[in-house]
Amino acid sequence: MGFQIEPDELQHLFDALPDVVFFIKDRQGRYTHVNLTLVNRLGARNRADLVGRTPLQLFPKRLGTRYMVQDERALAGETIENQLELHLYANRAPGWCLTFKHPLYKDSRVIGLVGISRDLGAPDRRHSSYGRLQRAVEHMQAHYSAPLRVQKLADIAEVSVAQLERLFKRVFQLTPQQLLTKLRIEEAMRLLHFDASIAEIGQACGFSDQSAFARQFKFTVGMPPRAYRALVHD
Repeated sequence: MGFQIEPDELQHLFDALPDVVFFIKDRQGRYTHVNLTLVNRLGARNRADLVGRTPLQLFPKRLGTRYMVQDERALAGETIENQLELHLYANRAPGWCLTFKHPLYKDSRVIGLVGISRDLGAPDRRHSSYGRLQRAVEHMQAHYSAPLRVQKLADIAEVSVAQLERLFKRVFQLTPQQLLTKLRIEEAMRLLHFDASIAEIGQACGFSDQSAFARQFKFTVGMPPRAYRALVHD
């Protein structure tokens, strides 16, 4: 005989995970269930302060808009899986996470969505392959501004491409491409504190042109490079 976990029970289970944000939303994108991690990160007093409201009502406009666009994709039936994102918390400290969103169905009709956003943890340095993978990471850190082939990274780590992908996810929780994106965006964020042009920063960080840089930066950070520069200079 099967059993079903109720949403109230799920949110209480996720209360025990301080590095995971959990939520359920209705067809209009309004929160119906949230764990305490999300409550605390938004500086709210309790769940009731969030329930019935949308991300646009709870987050800065640029971030709220990004989350609503994601929600619309899930509400249209799409599953968003392990999307690398950078969240800016109340003190403007960046935090990397992996986001998952999935539509909820009733009688073949989408009635809402469920999602988690998991903080990116430290690499598993105890893993037997950490040393060889770190050689590939060091190559990425030294050459992130140039095109990088996964086969080259696999050769450096002395594994196959398939093994590299699997081991990267096990040790770093990211694919090689996600880690490369993380390195590039982090360097771009650092450079945006200074006076170089957006095009110069994009080129220095390995993007083919300014539009590609702006598109990836907004997708990952939730705002265009110019808006982030204005934020850190405020």
